Amino acid sequence: MAPPARYCVPGERLCSVDEATAGGGTYTRHGFIFSSLAGCLEKRSEDNGVEVYKSFRPGDIVLAKVISLGDAQSNYLLSTAENELGVVVARSEAGVQMVPISWCEMQCPRTHTKDFRKVARVQPQFLQT
Repeated sequence: MAPPARYCVPGERLCSVDEATAGGGTYTRHGFIFSSLAGCLEKRSEDNGVEVYKSFRPGDIVLAKVISLGDAQSNYLLSTAENELGVVVARSEAGVQMVPISWCEMQCPRTHTKDFRKVARVQPQFLQT
């Protein structure tokens, strides 16, 4: 598999159905493939499909912007569409705090396993030393 091509957000139009087939984390509407998840877009060359990998997991600490207070069913509608927003702290399955290695990936320092995440670009003035 090729490395992730770019980051996308839910509802973003990825390409036409003539260019690729919809994969996991996507849906089709009016002849186009859209992202249904926030994540890193991966184009598969073997069958010309696209998939969107999840960028957040339960337990992640995420920096997000409140864009709506929601309705009776949901509390808040959040966005991580800006570079400064995304996962700040994540733990691996081994329980170790993961280290960001790119804007789309974090790695466990103990097991060296890599997981896709939408990593926040935290501004230096907000970091504690």
